[in-house]
Parts: sequence; C-alpha cells; structure tokens
Amino acid sequence: MAASNDVQIVTIPKDSVDQNQCNLSVVPEVEEFDYSKRAQWLRAAVLGANDGLVSIASLMMGVGAVKDDVKVMILTGFAGLFAGACSMAIGEFVSVYSQLDIEVAQMKRETIMVENDEENVEKEKLPNPFQAALASALAFSLGAIVPLLAAAFIADYKVRLAVVMAATTAALVAFGGVGAVLGRTNVVRSCCRVVVGGLMAMGITFGLTKLLSSRGLEM
Repeated sequence: MAASNDVQIVTIPKDSVDQNQCNLSVVPEVEEFDYSKRAQWLRAAVLGANDGLVSIASLMMGVGAVKDDVKVMILTGFAGLFAGACSMAIGEFVSVYSQLDIEVAQMKRETIMVENDEENVEKEKLPNPFQAALASALAFSLGAIVPLLAAAFIADYKVRLAVVMAATTAALVAFGGVGAVLGRTNVVRSCCRVVVGGLMAMGITFGLTKLLSSRGLEM
C-alpha cells in the first residue's frame, strides 16, 4: 500500500506580501552634500586671503625696492592691512546686500510659495551680507599677516625681500590648495594659477617702483 503524502498549502496574507515588497523597494536615501552652499563664504574667504597676501606682499616689495629700512616696510604693510581689510569688508557687504535685495524682491513677486516651510527653505538660501563682509575682512587680514611676519624679524635687506617672496609663495600654494579641496576642483591648476598671479603682482610692483625711483621720485 502506497504511503499517502499530505500536502499543506499555506496562504500568505496579501497585506503581508505588499508590506514586504514595500520594505524591499524602499532604499535608504544617501544625502549628498551640496557643495554649491559653500560658494558664498568660500569665495569671500579665498578671495580675501589671496588679496590680502598678494596686496600686502606686493606693497612691501614695492617699498623694499626703494627703502631698506625694515620699520618703513612694516608700517607700510600694516597700513595696507587696515585699509585693505576695511575695503574688502565694505565692498563685500555692498555687493552681497545688493544681491540680497534682488532675491528678496524676486521672492515677493512670486506667488507660488505659500506654505511656511517652503518659505523657510527659501530664506535659508538667501545670502548673508554680514557674514560675507566679516569673512572677507578676516581672510584679508590672515593673508596680509604672512608677509608682515616674514619681514618683521629679518634685519638684512636682501634676505628680507627673499624671505617675503618665499613666504608669500608658500602661502599662495596653501590657500590655493585649500580652496581647491573645499570646492572639489583641480588642486594643481588652482595652486599654479594663484602662484603665477601672485609672483607677477610682486614682480611688477617691485619693477615699477624701482623705475619710478630711478627717475627721481624717491620717498
């Protein structure tokens, strides 16, 4: 006599199957960082640091072309630091505030955004003129202090000029590299661009000041 095999059919509830399919279909979203959010403060900081570094180094090189007195060079550098930091802060404030006015006026003209949460998202994207101005002033001062410190403790005239140029070049490489890494751009290209520009500025300032001095315009 053949043994009988009992086959049991288990019915799976439809709701359970749908729930499992939904759980399998849900893939956790990986939140990607929006690097464009860094554009405002990164632009102000990098431009401020490069401007402070190149401007004050070039100014000191220009003075060093006609005067070997370290006191004159340092005082000129600090005067440039104060003037440049104020100029950068005011210019950045006016520029960003103008952009803010344009964006606020555009938001007022739009009637699509009516919910509070959506309006809050838009407000978070608006530029902050005070933040941009402060970042520019601090970054300019940070860059400007590099050639000042390099020249402050060097008594020999020629060695002082060489140290200022070397310190400025090293700082340009550092600022260019940091800006490229934070902005996810090419590091070598960014460093070469800022270094070449900085050396050109220092060389032109030194040469033209030396030329004016040779024509009889002395300090």
